[in-house]
Amino acid sequence: MNNMDDMSHMSSMSNTPGTSTGVSTLGRITEYDLDWKSTKKGSTHELVTTRDFIFVTGQDMDKVAKLDYTGKVLAHWNMPKGSGPHGLLVDAQDRLWVSLEMAGKVVRLDDEGCIAEEVDVRIQAHSAPVPINPAPHGICLGADKCTIWFTGKRTSTIGKINPDRTVQHFELEQLGGVPIFLNAGPDGNVWGTELNTSMILNVSPQGIVKEHKIPTTNSRPIAIIPDPTGDFMWFTEEAGRKVGRVDATGNIVEYPVPALQPNHILGSLSFDSETNLWVQVYVDSKSPVPAGPDYLVRFEKSIRQVIGTQLSGVPYSTHVAPSRGVMFHRIRMGGDGNLWFTEMMTDRIGKVTL
Repeated sequence: MNNMDDMSHMSSMSNTPGTSTGVSTLGRITEYDLDWKSTKKGSTHELVTTRDFIFVTGQDMDKVAKLDYTGKVLAHWNMPKGSGPHGLLVDAQDRLWVSLEMAGKVVRLDDEGCIAEEVDVRIQAHSAPVPINPAPHGICLGADKCTIWFTGKRTSTIGKINPDRTVQHFELEQLGGVPIFLNAGPDGNVWGTELNTSMILNVSPQGIVKEHKIPTTNSRPIAIIPDPTGDFMWFTEEAGRKVGRVDATGNIVEYPVPALQPNHILGSLSFDSETNLWVQVYVDSKSPVPAGPDYLVRFEKSIRQVIGTQLSGVPYSTHVAPSRGVMFHRIRMGGDGNLWFTEMMTDRIGKVTL
């Protein structure tokens, strides 16, 4: 690979604090404190963006934060106590939905952050004394733009909320798969990752589930996103330290991501407006020694046309986060044309200025 902006250059840059408390900048990355106003710490999870705003979940805080594109927190919206908000999506009507993982519900919020609609997605088993909570973790809008899908993290299931708000559950073949992330694909199906079984799942609108084995064992796939124009999906492997590409028939190709240390693992990924691919790399909190930087790797857009498994001709650059021990979680394009990401352990949101 051709490292266009090497780590030694990045690490020599000054950590320039921003103009207000809780803001820090390094290179093209700026971090903003979310100021959850909670005794709970280290639980900043998902984010989603609209034209004007960014929304972030604080799971243990039972809150959703609303920010503008200056990084200012406009509001903290309280969710029911112990509900564990995690997944976020914006529907075709520009309405915000949140999965309440611990409560077994998916809810729609109004413009003031109040619950305007609530869908109970627990499994109603006749022989169970209480409904079974599948733990809706990741949620996405289906390719039809009106169906909501969610992962049953505890039950190895994929759920579907129909436009009439009826709920269906579809069982994965793999036991203990721990499905965590979903995204609609160009084939009209929904694609997802199974953390524990190192599988990529594909579910049709009718609920027909297919699972595809990742070549790297114990790779622990995290996020999956569609290619900007192609008929395939891209995903990250937390432990495999690779990005993968899967086509509509389930053929998977993997590419190694530059990791400086053996305890570096991967978070999520996103394409920018020029179709360059950005990947999160951070020090594993379960193996924090040696300490080191957390950073984003930007692969030049030619990675999307690579044939085979080698990236020797694809330029890349590295971009270090101002903070350490961040535990990257999610990264997405914002309505301002920049990339935004969450840091779980520092309870911050970051911006990559493009």
